Amino acid sequence: MGIETVAVTGGNGKIGEAILAHLSDLGYRTVNVARGKRREEVADEYRTTDLLDAGEVYGSLARSEADAVIHMGTIPWPTEHPGFVTYRSNVLSSYHVLEAATELGLASVVLASSINVLGCAYQDEPVEVFYLPMDEEHPVTPRDPYAIGKHAIEITADGFGRLADAPSISSLRYPWVATEEEIRETFVEQDRSLEGLREAWHHTTRDVMFSYLHMDDGAEIARLAMEAEFDDHERFWAVAADTTAEEPSERIVAEFYPDVEVRDSIPGTETLISIDKAREVLGWEPEHTWRDL
Repeated sequence: MGIETVAVTGGNGKIGEAILAHLSDLGYRTVNVARGKRREEVADEYRTTDLLDAGEVYGSLARSEADAVIHMGTIPWPTEHPGFVTYRSNVLSSYHVLEAATELGLASVVLASSINVLGCAYQDEPVEVFYLPMDEEHPVTPRDPYAIGKHAIEITADGFGRLADAPSISSLRYPWVATEEEIRETFVEQDRSLEGLREAWHHTTRDVMFSYLHMDDGAEIARLAMEAEFDDHERFWAVAADTTAEEPSERIVAEFYPDVEVRDSIPGTETLISIDKAREVLGWEPEHTWRDL
């Protein structure tokens, strides 16, 4: 099935808007499916939709005549809502998108998972790291509502992926996805040495595996996942090819993960999270690094 029209939920958000622009540049017809302010300029069509209402999700995808959907209309962090609100919004909206896409016979669904599926950043316990480089098979131990919700989204996608008439389903495990200005302010203009890292914002250090991603690379992997064909559900790490540290990765591992099994070498400042699966299956190669700014 050829994909011509792509619906993006949450197209008013930062990454949703970037994905819509990326798709438009490549000639796709785009539909912004969102509950917020109507913004005609970011997509070819706008569909006001409450993503927590199954009927509205089904109706919007049907009326838009979408061939695929990229679901970015989720709560991006848990600090501004009660836990149950974050969990309900993220998990239920994903279920509605998967159900509607399956019933309508869409070709592809891309879901916004997160590095927080590991159980990191928003909980008191440090992230549990069992081996490095970390891949998609690494165990996850979520404890907080946001992390548990991301894990539930992936498990729900597994279930839909087992259906004979399921679309291709991808879950993208994003870290902090940042604009060039945000990357410059956070990394280039800050001390990223070992000493500086000990005092740095924890969303860019140990508990998120020193990962990050440029917005443009985040949009590209969403598009590549949407174009890919699977028989079920696939998870992909979607992180930059390097760490957020000035120091070599081997030194970072020795300093912050001294007791963790290292299964393969991590040369230079290469990421501690393997993106080999995204490279091999999707043909994705992140092009941006904070070191070039």
